[in-house]
Amino acid sequence: MSQQTPPLAASEGDRLIANGVDDEPPASNQRSFTHTAAILVSILAAVYSGFHLVTLNVAPLETWLYRILHITGALVLGFTAYASANSDKPARGPSSVVHAVAILLALPALYSLFQVYEFWNILQAGEFIPANQDEYHFGIPLVVSTVLAIVACWFLRPEGSRFNSLDFTLIVCVLASAGYIVLCLDGAALRLRAGTPFAAPGNAYASFAAVLLILELTRRVAGLALVAIAAIFVLYSFVGPYMPGFLSHQGFEFQRFFSYVYTDSGILGPTTAVSSTYIILFIIFAAFLQASKVGDYFVNFAFAAAGKSRGGPAKVAVFASGLMGMINGTSAGNVVATGSLTIPLMKKVGYPGRSAGAIEAAASTGGQIMPPIMGAGAFIMAEITVIPYSEIAIAAIIPAVLYFLSTYLMVDLEAAKLGMRGMRQDELPLFSKMVKQVYLFIPIIILIYALFQGYSVIRAGTLATAAAAVVSWFLRTKWAPSVFSRPSTWLASCRYNYCGVCLRWHYCGCDCPNGCGCTVFIGTA
Repeated sequence: MSQQTPPLAASEGDRLIANGVDDEPPASNQRSFTHTAAILVSILAAVYSGFHLVTLNVAPLETWLYRILHITGALVLGFTAYASANSDKPARGPSSVVHAVAILLALPALYSLFQVYEFWNILQAGEFIPANQDEYHFGIPLVVSTVLAIVACWFLRPEGSRFNSLDFTLIVCVLASAGYIVLCLDGAALRLRAGTPFAAPGNAYASFAAVLLILELTRRVAGLALVAIAAIFVLYSFVGPYMPGFLSHQGFEFQRFFSYVYTDSGILGPTTAVSSTYIILFIIFAAFLQASKVGDYFVNFAFAAAGKSRGGPAKVAVFASGLMGMINGTSAGNVVATGSLTIPLMKKVGYPGRSAGAIEAAASTGGQIMPPIMGAGAFIMAEITVIPYSEIAIAAIIPAVLYFLSTYLMVDLEAAKLGMRGMRQDELPLFSKMVKQVYLFIPIIILIYALFQGYSVIRAGTLATAAAAVVSWFLRTKWAPSVFSRPSTWLASCRYNYCGVCLRWHYCGCDCPNGCGCTVFIGTA
């Protein structure tokens, strides 16, 4: 059996250094799915991504509806992928107790979701939703289920490595909250009544539940700091009358505050606008590039181009961080991708450990200002100032070049001062072979060209994403079959082989039903 060659994988003569740069380490509470669960989660993520691509390019939706669906999908995926606690921590409560509590709390959430369907039928009949039914049959059960399910996740702390029933309850709460706002509230009325005493009670309860769910997912993904800050300001809205001096204000009623905070003056405002358009689009673009293993090529290209000069690994860190910054726009992602390779090599050629870490951190920080894809701040800047993103990207070229040039020169001066050498030629990838795959820069070139030609960021990002998908098929191993055609990513047992003759998976040791003998294998699971 011959194993399939991984993307950009090296034969020994290639001397490639980077392999797996694009593989991001999972968060400590991020779940790892296998078997059917992996397929379902992959389909869910693909549908979510496809929804944004279609909506942004082909079939636009009303702004508020689109942003609410964006948040709803993110919450569903977030509660599916991230556990309430680190996977290495033991569960506090037995699984039977967790299931019993989850079932008990899911009942009012499901009842609220059923009420959304009933309300929709009432509105279709041309009638009004009774206020008592709106509050007592939808709002209160939804809030009770949401609050208690979140608290139960904190205290019971179910096993983090697997999807649990409490998170299913939270997903039902997400669907009930979003369903009410989308199906039961007229868009114009929602805008006019939000933040007034005339807002529907169910609107306030649905918004309150949505705020709690967003804060809980924020805690799982980003920690308690953001949650604490947001909670302080929400609490301040209600305790204002009891605050001293200039901190005092008249306060807000529950119904007015939460019906207002879930509008484009609050959660659905500029930040969500940027997240649901520019950021999600470039996340999809970066995911296509990562699946194509472009990061491996960028880092190997940097080693081939700069590794031989004095202090070579440090210059590679600068060069590679600039290239990686063009596709991910993050500092932390740059450090993870390039630091694991460059820091040990910097120490090997004579840099002290602290200097090696500082050089990598300084170089990776520049990824946030490296066009064409910069950090989220650039997109928010474009949204708030109404300056086209292309103009902001063009303006960022000079400071980005100066930043990386100054870092490069400092690294060179340090290497000259310490009398360092570069890496040997036999330690580096062959530049001649790296040049043969220069077509991997095509998606970046298309993105830059489209922006400079006046295309919108959405259209330019979509074209670049399509280019990344096309370019990936020029690699020796394409990403699409590895994701959609090879069950090896989901089958846990090592008992299946993929026959390259009959193009089917067969159990190890069994004869091929087509009589080919399964003599050629493309991969194993």
